[in-house]
Amino acid sequence: MTAETTTGRGARPGGARWAPGARILWRYRDNGDGHIHICRPVTVVEDTDDLLAVWMAPGTECVKPVLADGSPVHEEPLVTRYTAPRTTTRTRWEGTGVLKLARPDEPWSVWLFWEHGWRFRSWYVNLEEPRTRWADGVDSEDHFLDISVYPDRSWLWRDEDEFAQAQRSGLMGPAQARRVRDAGRAAVEVIRAWGTPFADGWENWRPNPEWVVPELPADWDRTPAHTAP
Repeated sequence: MTAETTTGRGARPGGARWAPGARILWRYRDNGDGHIHICRPVTVVEDTDDLLAVWMAPGTECVKPVLADGSPVHEEPLVTRYTAPRTTTRTRWEGTGVLKLARPDEPWSVWLFWEHGWRFRSWYVNLEEPRTRWADGVDSEDHFLDISVYPDRSWLWRDEDEFAQAQRSGLMGPAQARRVRDAGRAAVEVIRAWGTPFADGWENWRPNPEWVVPELPADWDRTPAHTAP
């Protein structure tokens, strides 16, 4: 789309930026066969050479993976969690919204969570493949391992059991696992130094009250016509 539009359709190739208020898709590929299995419509807060910031509003209709019988993935025992048959389902994002911050080429994004009444709760470092930009959004691949960061600057690893099981299930080889762990250590160094984005005051940000909740398109899993850096 051109930088002036707000629909998220028809972006120009070659590094064009989305304007604040543009509606795009934030998607993740399945770690096994690469099909899109997570899709979240979001609103662009800021898009510069240094940062993409987007807002996922409460009640947003999203796509997420579920087991073949429709039950939540986390209900499957860990040993078969990544080998049990899956499908996808449409669902509404419950609770408060999420602000997502991503720097180009960084192998993680940082998500901000609030309680009701805008009481800030925590940051969440989602380790992932650096995002690929395309006309209507960004695509990535989740790397299982995550980090929670709290206002008192304490932090802890998340989902180490799933990270280990993904390797045992063949979704991640030893070399990639080492890269992901190294990326996590690099993120921890940023946390310890209290660098960007933790020191940037994003916890005080609020969405534009005129923004509407983006709709989930019928072709949410479409193949991008082109990609841009």
